[in-house]
Amino acid sequence: MIEFAVDVINQIGLLGAAFLIGIEVIIPPIPSEAVLLLTGFNISLGRFGFIEALIATTLGSLAGATFWFLIAYFFTQNRVTAIIAKYGRWVGLPVENFTKTMVWFEKHGRASVFFGRMVPIIRSLVSIPAGLVKMGWARFYVFSTSGILIWNTLWLTIGVNLGENWQLGEEFASFLDWAAYAFLAVIVIYVLINFFKQLKRNRE
Repeated sequence: MIEFAVDVINQIGLLGAAFLIGIEVIIPPIPSEAVLLLTGFNISLGRFGFIEALIATTLGSLAGATFWFLIAYFFTQNRVTAIIAKYGRWVGLPVENFTKTMVWFEKHGRASVFFGRMVPIIRSLVSIPAGLVKMGWARFYVFSTSGILIWNTLWLTIGVNLGENWQLGEEFASFLDWAAYAFLAVIVIYVLINFFKQLKRNRE
């Protein structure tokens, strides 16, 4: 996938970087860190300006974030609550817990969106609860943009400084991604354990 990213950016420049970043937020096939490092390398070669690269990648991230926000916004929290009320017990998620989570997010959503944009995996998912609680559009974009700008600036700067050795940074980024995936795997295992426990109780 890294080779694909290299080809896309080489062929269509910053538009390609923005496209890859946007896709990463929707379905993460290529880590955003790798795209940003590669873009930073191209900045060091003089192909792009730093500010224009930062703007392009930030707009790409916002486009991807908007995708999930819109889906959750129009799907509505009531529908999700009804689904969890019906099936949540199978995965150890009582509807009361979901409701409490939504109440918590309504209070702390701004910080969650801001910091979530700087955490692998979470950066792709944090738009969903924001949409479900009907976070204001201006608030969503202000805190999303703030977090994205910090994240993108960091990795673009690393890419610029590493230059042709940008893939060294990608190795560290991969470690962060695997750590996030490991955390997600623990959650999935927990859900599966609860599912089979509930299945066993029903059979008894």
